[in-house]
Amino acid sequence: MKEFTAEKREWINALSKNEELKKDSVDWIEKASHYKYSYYFSWLGRPIIQFPQDIIAMQELIWESKPDLIIETGIAHGGSLIFYASLLELIGNGHVLGIDIDIREHNRVEIEKHSLHKRITMYQGSSIDIDIIKRVYEFAKGKKKVLVVLDSNHTHQHVLKELELYSPLVTKGSYLVVFDTIVEDMHDNFFLDRPWGKGDNPKTAVWEFLKNNKRFVVDKDIQNKLLITVAPDGYLKCVED
Repeated sequence: MKEFTAEKREWINALSKNEELKKDSVDWIEKASHYKYSYYFSWLGRPIIQFPQDIIAMQELIWESKPDLIIETGIAHGGSLIFYASLLELIGNGHVLGIDIDIREHNRVEIEKHSLHKRITMYQGSSIDIDIIKRVYEFAKGKKKVLVVLDSNHTHQHVLKELELYSPLVTKGSYLVVFDTIVEDMHDNFFLDRPWGKGDNPKTAVWEFLKNNKRFVVDKDIQNKLLITVAPDGYLKCVED
């Protein structure tokens, strides 16, 4: 395994230097996104709205770090909550806390009747609302390993505020994952129906956040091996207590 791991790292390093292939990957993501590609997949019966590559990356991170608590902002249909809960069930420990400004009733019903709901708690409200933050911090008390995923409102200011509020909860060796940083790499007119776009998105928020926070570094190895990912510069590893 040591030899295989070393060879794999060499392959990934070589792949990361292929600028043409990386550009082709972004072009592919943009073209596929015109057809709502991320909406095609589900996990144990619930729509997950993620690229398969990022799903695999999250599986690797969770299995390696074995967090006591996974916090995710943005619930939608609940597929990611079920996904995280299923991994924690295999590990034999841990809980998932999901936060969304609008948990639609039909989604809540389906999530609550799922067999893995025992490992899931949901809060309705803005992820940056002070009352929600107080509840989240209270819920996280006593948890030794915490992983945070940000996937709600994708504007710069909202994500930057989430980063500031939720980053202290992430423990050394774990991750703060920011989805949809790919927005910065896509054409200006791609998100005309959204309040975010080039220059105002999760990636610009990450860049701003990292200027003043030395607890986290971008784990480039993840995006280099995935190539197809909605979270370039979004896999942040916590390297300090």
